[in-house]
This record gives sequence, C-alpha cells and structure tokens, in this order.
Amino acid sequence: MVKPVTVTISHDLGKDEARRRIAEGFGKLKGAMGGGFLFKFEEQWTREDKLSFTARGLGQTIIGEIDIFPQHVRIEATLPNLLASIAETITGRMEHEGKLLLEKK
Repeated sequence: MVKPVTVTISHDLGKDEARRRIAEGFGKLKGAMGGGFLFKFEEQWTREDKLSFTARGLGQTIIGEIDIFPQHVRIEATLPNLLASIAETITGRMEHEGKLLLEKK
C-alpha cells in the first residue's frame, strides 16, 4: 500500500532564496525521504518553482515534487510499501531538514 505525504514549511526568504537553498540542499532532504535506506534519486526542475524527483531502491519507488512559493515550500511524496509503515517518522524528518534549510541566517 502506497502512502502519500505532504509537508508544508513556512519561510520568509522569498521565492528566489528558497529555491536556491532547496537546489543546494536537496541532498539533505533525500536522506530524510529515503528513511535511511539506500535510494538513488533523480531530480529535475520542471518549472522555475517546481522540483520533481523519483527515487528507486530496494525494489521500491518514491515519486514526489517540491513546490516553492514566496512564503512556504510544499513537499509532496508518495511513499512505497516499504516506507509507508514509517510515514510519520519520514514526514517528521522531512519537516525538520526542510526547516533547517529554510531558516533565516
């Protein structure tokens, strides 16, 4: 059974700075989304403000998107069977890593 998850993270960086940080820090979010398992990620900017990604590993596939808005970022991912059982933990990790990326410095 697959499990869709959504994380919304508020920020006050503006759209351009949020996009820059997501582009540079996507690696940190990968680990959170993979639940500590080895997944190979492929990502592509499909629009200026949307990063689409697919991750494959252990016979499982994660599909998702990151939408960047002026005051928040929304991460949507569909977790495969293997990770659906720990969706709350993964969601918490994505939120934590996302907040670290987007906190004002």
